[in-house]
Amino acid sequence: MKTETASTEDVKPPSPGIGLKDVQPEVLYDFSLKRKHHRGKKKVIPIRKIQPILRSANSARVSTFRKQFFPNTTPMEWNDWRWQLGHRIRDIHTLSRMLLLSDDEQLGITGFPGQIPLAITPYYASLLERENPSQPLRRTVVPLVAERFFSPGEREDPLGEEHDSALPGLVHRYPDRVLFLVTDFCSTYCRYCTRSRMVGNGKGPTFAKGQWERAIAYIENTPAVRDVLLSGGDPLTMPDETLEWLLSRLRTIRHVELLRIGTKAPVVLPQRITPALTRMMKKYHPLWISVHFTHPDELTPETTLACERLADAGIPLGSQTVLLSGINDDLGTMQTLVHGLLKIRVKPYYLYQCDPILGSSHFRTPVSKGLEIIRGLRGYTTGYAVPTYVIDAPGGGGKMDMQCLHMSLMLREVVEKFRCSPNMLWADRGMICCSRTMRGKPIGIPIPGMRSGRKDHTGRQAGAWRKGADYEGWYYLRSSGRLSLQWIR
Repeated sequence: MKTETASTEDVKPPSPGIGLKDVQPEVLYDFSLKRKHHRGKKKVIPIRKIQPILRSANSARVSTFRKQFFPNTTPMEWNDWRWQLGHRIRDIHTLSRMLLLSDDEQLGITGFPGQIPLAITPYYASLLERENPSQPLRRTVVPLVAERFFSPGEREDPLGEEHDSALPGLVHRYPDRVLFLVTDFCSTYCRYCTRSRMVGNGKGPTFAKGQWERAIAYIENTPAVRDVLLSGGDPLTMPDETLEWLLSRLRTIRHVELLRIGTKAPVVLPQRITPALTRMMKKYHPLWISVHFTHPDELTPETTLACERLADAGIPLGSQTVLLSGINDDLGTMQTLVHGLLKIRVKPYYLYQCDPILGSSHFRTPVSKGLEIIRGLRGYTTGYAVPTYVIDAPGGGGKMDMQCLHMSLMLREVVEKFRCSPNMLWADRGMICCSRTMRGKPIGIPIPGMRSGRKDHTGRQAGAWRKGADYEGWYYLRSSGRLSLQWIR
């Protein structure tokens, strides 16, 4: 029987906890032998030879896919990230061999000017369901006809990054940090990409070194910049040497305290996270990485190994997830995702409202859906698992924390409706109350959905009791009897 082997680069030394009975050695060290040399007599100490523990063995699903669609490819080639990049699925003919394409998908793939190109790594293609066009992962990477229809408010550059660009490829929106766009290339193109206007224009990674030099010079001459985020495209599609050149140059700038990388490589190209890469990146701490996760189906053994390698190298990992309609916009899916992320040492960092790029209306959800998910997570699981739900304000307004914004609006509405001072408010069993009274009872806004014994002045259970008011979706969280509010609408 053939045994699958991986690259020697991916072999991990055995754990000190492995006992001799767990090892299949050719020669075992005899611990009764003494190391002391006796005069005139030489002792030969046998060396214990241990079978290597392979750390990049593929999951059964991935191995089955490889044997079916890439039968002449060895496991070593498959686990080479360069091979994965060189064999991306980029046309309808190749994709139709692997998936039974719906009519909607076939029309979507034919393309139109300005469309995000089709590109999927063989590894990520192995996670797609052959006969299910509605599978969440499949919907994120296979084009649909809906991408051709533009809705009001959609823009090529909805976040106004080009307006805030100090130089081509360098966005300086916040005072102390810059966004350094180092490439326009990704191994796999997401259909909802914020930078759809710029990614995929070339056939491979682009290294505009002159442009990089100008950007680095700008950072050197701007002492206020203490934080540099490398993004693109995907910086981890670049070779180790190129990435190290960038990191080393930035690390020599005295006022740059923090380096960050935004990437989806551990998810769509986990083979990229090699021991050589992590050894190199360890030299440039403090270095943080934000990984783009979308769905629990992405939490495979390969991705787990990639994240473990990064975490073992001392690199803090955070997840940035885009809220997508029909893909991850329900509480159960999001709970499974955030709990799975914590298990592989990734902190759920941001939950983004989908940006209004051209042709993205079929992905976007109401803001109330995101707030409903956060409500379902907060208080029911550890705070480590609760991301911050944000909207990147159109036109360059920056990130807005929707929970804080809605809490402020709620308090303002109570103050305006009941004409009371903010310091006269309190929370009581499903109600936001103020010191004013109506018919001898405190008045306030009831919060549907809370388990509360509180009744209003008519004797009914707390609800939208004020005539003409619509408080559907209000929510609040009490903590030790003190005012601590979150709400949705």
